[in-house]
Amino acid sequence: MRRLKKLRVLLTAQNAIALLLLGVCLISAQRFLSVDILNPSQLLRSIQDLGLLGKLIYAGILVLAVVVSPIPGTPLTVAAGAVWSPWTAGIYGTLGVFVGSLLAYFLGRTLGRSLIQVLSGKTIHISKHRGETYIGWLLFFSHLLPIVPFDLISYGAGMIRLSLPLYATATLLGTLPGTFLLAYLGASFTLSPRVGIAIAVFFALLLIGVPWTIHRCNWFGIRDVIRIE
Repeated sequence: MRRLKKLRVLLTAQNAIALLLLGVCLISAQRFLSVDILNPSQLLRSIQDLGLLGKLIYAGILVLAVVVSPIPGTPLTVAAGAVWSPWTAGIYGTLGVFVGSLLAYFLGRTLGRSLIQVLSGKTIHISKHRGETYIGWLLFFSHLLPIVPFDLISYGAGMIRLSLPLYATATLLGTLPGTFLLAYLGASFTLSPRVGIAIAVFFALLLIGVPWTIHRCNWFGIRDVIRIE
């Protein structure tokens, strides 16, 4: 009886939808991983002439980049800024990351910890002892700066059933500036090599140095709230 009850829980409509979405993401990821996705510029140029469809494909790949870890999203956004305008790359990039984050939240909420371990090879533990508002700020900064991998924290937020409006707001507000910064970084390489290198060094110091310092000094007590194994 107990096993039958567990089976019924697993076969709820919500879980069935989650499994279907996960299956679509995994099949799509396999398709894109068979392409030379490690060369984002080449990939984007191949879809550049498709107009709106090409931009939606770019956003779709970023959805997969959040849900399925092996797909690199950051270099793709940088390359998109060089291939298209920063505004185009930023708008569609934000759309892709935001939708992917919502999907990761839904999958984490419905399918749980074992799913995260399968998709990323890691698992995340988030404590709510400091309240949901604090976690909302962490979400915001994880999208703005890579303090914590935002794909993992998206799954984790779903697992602890963080308020959806809070999650969506923090994710969108954090995604907007972070994505546009990466898009403008890509566009800077089309101006002149020297300007591009100078801006790249600045971004590297910002995106690597600040998160490292936060972890090293345990600013905001982040290690007391989030643990990744």
